[in-house]
Amino acid sequence: MGKVAVGAAVVCAAAVCAAAALVVRHRMRNSGKWARAMAILREFEEKCGTPIGKLRQVADAMTVEMHAGLASEGGSKLKMLISYVDNLPTGDEKGLFYALDLGGTNFRVLRVQLGGKENRVVKQEFEEVSIPPHLMVGSSEALFDFIAQALAKFVAEEGEGFHPAPGRQRELGFTFSFPVRQTSISSGTLIKWTKGFSIEDTVGEDVVGELTKAMEKLKLDMRVTALVIDTIGTLAGGRYHDNDVIAAVILGTGTNAAYVERAHAIPKWHGLLPKSGEMVINMEWGNFRSSHLSLTEYDHALDAESLNPGEQIFEKLISGMYLGEIVRKVLVKMAEEAAIFGETVPPKLKIPFILRTPHMSAMHHDTSPDLKVVASKLKDVLEISNTSLKTRKIIVELCDVVATRGARLSAAGILGILKKLGRDTIRVGEKQKSVVALDGGLYEHYTKFRTTMENTLKELLGDEVAANVFVEHSNDGSGIGAALLAASHSQYLEIDEP
Repeated sequence: MGKVAVGAAVVCAAAVCAAAALVVRHRMRNSGKWARAMAILREFEEKCGTPIGKLRQVADAMTVEMHAGLASEGGSKLKMLISYVDNLPTGDEKGLFYALDLGGTNFRVLRVQLGGKENRVVKQEFEEVSIPPHLMVGSSEALFDFIAQALAKFVAEEGEGFHPAPGRQRELGFTFSFPVRQTSISSGTLIKWTKGFSIEDTVGEDVVGELTKAMEKLKLDMRVTALVIDTIGTLAGGRYHDNDVIAAVILGTGTNAAYVERAHAIPKWHGLLPKSGEMVINMEWGNFRSSHLSLTEYDHALDAESLNPGEQIFEKLISGMYLGEIVRKVLVKMAEEAAIFGETVPPKLKIPFILRTPHMSAMHHDTSPDLKVVASKLKDVLEISNTSLKTRKIIVELCDVVATRGARLSAAGILGILKKLGRDTIRVGEKQKSVVALDGGLYEHYTKFRTTMENTLKELLGDEVAANVFVEHSNDGSGIGAALLAASHSQYLEIDEP
């Protein structure tokens, strides 16, 4: 072999060695990156841990805060608001009742004909109305005039099968899903607007008074007999169908709970005790916090960047508004430190709240062998394509960690309510059934979240107690629930009683 050939062979061998070394380095770098990605996931998983012992501590803390909130105003992070709802529906209600559900950029008007124990809901109709954007930032008068006009139009279309009792005013349940300081069953002053509304002259005013003025202008003979929040509407809807319903929980974009308390167990209540001996309490449980809650660096960052730092900590761990954002924050760290999406962090991934909980749920429920739903969500939502199956698997696992923590903490919160009511044990010779009514998109549509929450509650209660505790879906509390509360607080109840 000539010198040239030998030289070429040496160069060739050197090139092969260099290429092999490059592959090895690349693999090492990749396995190093992969190890870092897994380390981030495992550390997060450990910090999100919710062993049963810890959940019991969360439930105990919830019960303690409930007692404190009932004892005095401002005595707890839980507001434990007196709702003035002292009569929940029984199923005996009869007649025509209306509801108005105002909770965002749309509102609904609803009418329902109730037929008592035998016929229950005979017939119902509803209509959805969009609020023009300029009315969300205009004057109080303009907004309520617009709502009253829609109500008047809806009443005018009352058709076959809807009959108001002769000579009686129509009665309305008003679901108003904004912060309100309730002053009676049918009055409450607006504390502040949220959800894109900003009408200065409504703040501090009685929202029922504002609506009543607008209805009077139109000579609409209708009276608001119940001002409620959606959680209490859910409780009313649940109780109407099942007398054993003792509490309601909303697990949706936000979260809240309400339950039926014995009136004499509310030290801060200074009025006459209601005839029923009961009072519904709006817990505002999203604001619960405890040292036993498993908070991570991502939760602290989310809280610090939020519109209400230090507030609604429980909500930020368990509700639909935030779960997808927690997943996004962990993915950003993996992208920065482990380059799971390539050398640069994808620009879309840096946008807060771009990854919504429905996206997360779709990825979490992906059972295809190549996780194609995960791939399509990454592509459509975050503009990330060509991900490896390994990366997609890590994302499913991450969704599972976030959803599992949220679901298990929700169960601990429900246990806290059952403990406060003494329904977490079985008394000798007593078999009391306890039903918790649940509603909200997270509960309804995120199957793995719902299943984990229900299984965790059973685990916390133990088989014997769990056999008497039921979680039931109570749909549309903010609509039909409000109409039912108008019925159970009707001004004509005394007249109708035999």
